[in-house]
Amino acid sequence: MPEGHSVHRITRQFERNFVGRVVHVSSPQGRFAEGAALLDGRRMTDARAVGKQMFLGFEGDRWLRVHLGIYGAWDFAGDILLDPTIASANGRMGQTNMRGTFLDGPNPDAVVLDTAGENSLTSIGAPRRTRLRMAESEKEGDTSWSFPPEPVGQVRVRLLTDTVCADLRGPTACEVLDPAQVEAVVAKLGPDPLLDDSAEAEERFVSTVRRKPTPIALLLMDQNVVAGIGNVYRAELLFRAGLNPHTPGRLVPEETVRELWHDWGRLLRIGVETGQMMTMDGLEGEAYRAAMANRDDRHWVYKREGLPCRVCGTNIVLEELGARKLYWCPSCQA
Repeated sequence: MPEGHSVHRITRQFERNFVGRVVHVSSPQGRFAEGAALLDGRRMTDARAVGKQMFLGFEGDRWLRVHLGIYGAWDFAGDILLDPTIASANGRMGQTNMRGTFLDGPNPDAVVLDTAGENSLTSIGAPRRTRLRMAESEKEGDTSWSFPPEPVGQVRVRLLTDTVCADLRGPTACEVLDPAQVEAVVAKLGPDPLLDDSAEAEERFVSTVRRKPTPIALLLMDQNVVAGIGNVYRAELLFRAGLNPHTPGRLVPEETVRELWHDWGRLLRIGVETGQMMTMDGLEGEAYRAAMANRDDRHWVYKREGLPCRVCGTNIVLEELGARKLYWCPSCQA
């Protein structure tokens, strides 16, 4: 399932390519025909992400709410203005895509080369005729097609301007809301540090965690406690904090809870800017290059069950908690 950084990246694509433009909305599949009719022909006015939820605003105080869930994906096609964060990852997020992002240097400021060996950042301001899939992993396709392309598969919603098309497939949630309904959905979500890193947001997170008897590993995955964290970031945050995932929230020291909040903000920003769920600090040179290119080299514990811990050598454990896989080191996180 896409985690918070993915949804923020997708929202940026809508900000660059749809906001301010009149959008034709349809439902090629037919399951969203009624909702599409409510939005068709209206100008998109806003695009925002809160955790794993995305909200697209239209004239007339109407909003399209989308939660991609496990199977959802957006496909963009046309003369796309690539957001700098998308260009910097060469159209690949790398969450499950083992190819990842390839850098021409040892640090996040290094030159990024596209598939033609050119610096993709030099042409950000110009439309680029391409196809781009944005979901759990991002993938750029060929341009050998006419515009708009024929819908492929079960397209729940198609958003179309004169130059860009966005097709939505397989979402968990897709509905039209009014402003009050949007606020009601957002009010139930925990804080998202990319939207609000204030002291008030931090206190809300800390106070919620420290009054709960629930294991901290479950609390971090609860979108009502904190928005955007999924299975990968959950495992990595807990390892970075040296925290046993089974510790009840109310028994986690306050300073540790605060560090979890700040660390989540750091990792989320890295994920949005690079397209990679990079959770290892201090990598340089070839080690950093390898980590950006391959998930196996950029995580401490996620997907490393049975392998020795990178710090202490103890085998990483895999167990099931709350119907999700949990990866952790029983020594470093004792």
